[in-house]
Amino acid sequence: AERRALVDAALDRWLPPPTEPPSIIHEAMRYSVFAGGKRLRPMLALFGCEAAGGTPEDAMPGAVALELIHTYSLVHDDLPAMDDDDFRRGRPTCHKVYGEAIGILAGDALLTHAFQVLADQTAAGVPPLRRLRMIAEIAAAAGSVGMVGGQTMDIQAEGKALDPAALLMLHSKKTGALLRASLRVGGLAGGADEAALAHLTRYG
Repeated sequence: AERRALVDAALDRWLPPPTEPPSIIHEAMRYSVFAGGKRLRPMLALFGCEAAGGTPEDAMPGAVALELIHTYSLVHDDLPAMDDDDFRRGRPTCHKVYGEAIGILAGDALLTHAFQVLADQTAAGVPPLRRLRMIAEIAAAAGSVGMVGGQTMDIQAEGKALDPAALLMLHSKKTGALLRASLRVGGLAGGADEAALAHLTRYG
């Protein structure tokens, strides 16, 4: 609960205010981010950073970016072209409140804002080369060889029986890649060496 409160405060600080024009997109972004959730990925980043000897402040840009990317994926998954969900966490989904077009754009904005947060050199004392590696880690985990690839496999598998190896690959990409990256990003923020990163990767 303590870590979740830290993450929520950082998300509030780094997201554009709802009054920033065009206000509807910023309202939709905030509606989706603050719709609940365990904040598991950012907390894994914080714990990974602390395990490497860093502080929560060191890992917070990465933690925020991970949650923004996770939220964007949920906003897009809920769209009619994907899972077509009307509710998430007991509330109407983003596209049900703001319309499909704003739902798509809110997801796009959350994804791109995540990398703005990561690249902000004023956010924390993580050296630029390590920050660049964190960006690469998250981009790979979120992209076609990670989360997006897993979601693609999930769509292609609808109505089909998958063998255990294919199912394991689907889950390792769709969900596992970003969880593993959360620990690695936290470790990188905390200054983990390659041996420590290997342990965090195995755990992830």
